[in-house]
Amino acid sequence: MKFRPLHDRVVVRRLESEEKTKGGIIIPDSAKEKPQEGEIIAVGPGGRDESGKLVPLDVKTGDKILFGKWSGTEVKIDGQELLIMKESDIMGVIA
Repeated sequence: MKFRPLHDRVVVRRLESEEKTKGGIIIPDSAKEKPQEGEIIAVGPGGRDESGKLVPLDVKTGDKILFGKWSGTEVKIDGQELLIMKESDIMGVIA
């Protein structure tokens, strides 16, 4: 990928959601909600504090994360559907 996010932004690929419920019912694409889990593809260098000092991000490439339902901006880069969001939109890292 030839895209580098700026400041405290990250590029995220959504993880695919399950196509079946626990009871075995198949969910059609039209009824699926977009997953709120993703994998970080790229991270920016970090934000700046009041004194201008660079503050690095707490997340890194490869981390699996949870984010808000309406977080980020959907973009298409190199044929992949990705999200660009600020680090503050990330709720946490999945261990």
